[in-house]
Amino acid sequence: MTDAPLFSYRVKVDDIPEKGLVVDVEVPEAGRQAIAKAFGLVEVAQLKAAVTFKRKGKEASATGMLDAKVTQTCVVSLDPFDETVHEPVDVQFAPDAPALDDETAPLDAPDPIINGEIEWGGLMVEFLALALDPYPRKPGAEFQFEAQGEAEHPFAALKKWTKE
Repeated sequence: MTDAPLFSYRVKVDDIPEKGLVVDVEVPEAGRQAIAKAFGLVEVAQLKAAVTFKRKGKEASATGMLDAKVTQTCVVSLDPFDETVHEPVDVQFAPDAPALDDETAPLDAPDPIINGEIEWGGLMVEFLALALDPYPRKPGAEFQFEAQGEAEHPFAALKKWTKE
């Protein structure tokens, strides 16, 4: 991946003890503003993750929970509304994993360890992106359709052509 992540937090694999490493990461305001702008959100009020990193040889894993509070725009009413995200995290990492932009990589391939480090901040942002509804709807918002009169209907003129 050539683009810099919207938020960066790196974990050195060599710093993960055998018993595991518990990490609580919270994205600061500047990072949350950048994420909100990139995803077209009104606001990201909170984005944090509590994860346990474990290492086995040169490979590693992360399990835990991502929590976020965001304000989105309803696709029906265009009103802003708040949403809470609770997303479980379970990721495998390997030093020989294919690059993130490698289109030939299998979908279940582990995420890469690059130069002995895991880019955890970028993954937090990806987990948030995947958890968000691409068509957010404020609770209770419904589409309102107005019925058109027969004369206003775009195909009303064709009715004359039908056989009786």
